[in-house]
Amino acid sequence: MIIRYSPLFLKTLKKLDVKVRKSFKEQILLFTKNLNDPQLNNHPLKKEWRGYRSIDITANWRAIYEEKYEGGEETAYFVLIGTHKQLYGKSEK
Repeated sequence: MIIRYSPLFLKTLKKLDVKVRKSFKEQILLFTKNLNDPQLNNHPLKKEWRGYRSIDITANWRAIYEEKYEGGEETAYFVLIGTHKQLYGKSEK
């Protein structure tokens, strides 16, 4: 699977704490090996995010992506990264 990032995703990622960036790199490596690894908690989103999926970066940080087909190849297009509250507007349970 090819991995691509939106400009907004990259801009946000560059501003994050080094620990979150490191966790993101680790999770993306895991994602490339097995996108269904339980550690990623890869799952489809609902409501306004229907058609997108989310993976866990840390206990509180998430990355949202869309599965696309480009040139006959499956692509994970990451569009946003943020805390659960930033992305979904709800506090943690």
